[in-house]
Amino acid sequence: MGKKTWREKLHDSKDLPKIVELEGKMREKFGEGTMVIPAPLEVDEIMRKIRKGKLITINGIRETLAKKHGTTTACPITTGIFAWIAAHAAEDERAEGKKRITPWWRTLKGKGELNPKYPGGIEKQMELLEAEGFRVIPKGKKKFVVADYEKYLAKIEL
Repeated sequence: MGKKTWREKLHDSKDLPKIVELEGKMREKFGEGTMVIPAPLEVDEIMRKIRKGKLITINGIRETLAKKHGTTTACPITTGIFAWIAAHAAEDERAEGKKRITPWWRTLKGKGELNPKYPGGIEKQMELLEAEGFRVIPKGKKKFVVADYEKYLAKIEL
């Protein structure tokens, strides 16, 4: 069996979502309660709901997932990884000629930062955001953020 495609990875839910008790370092960081480890398609579903002119952060996706599952928080690591997988799967679809793909470029890291791990790196995300009218500005040597990103954050209900 060869390497999985991005789309196969997106559709491989591996018994997720799963809800776990917060323990150890996670409890220190997030307090008492529970954490949802989302399924990749759940992250993609939220990313798909971000309309032109709107943005979301990974933390915004996590808040939406926690609310959906009635947990204290959502796993920051898997949420970030699944957003990355969704972005790559969307680019594969674009390469196949699909018009309606997950608008991954509208999903930012914390504090409005562009994600260098997305397809095409920061340059591609910047190009797509600027094409939609967002202003991207440098923050430090290697980081870029969407100016006033807070004004554009979407409220997502599942």
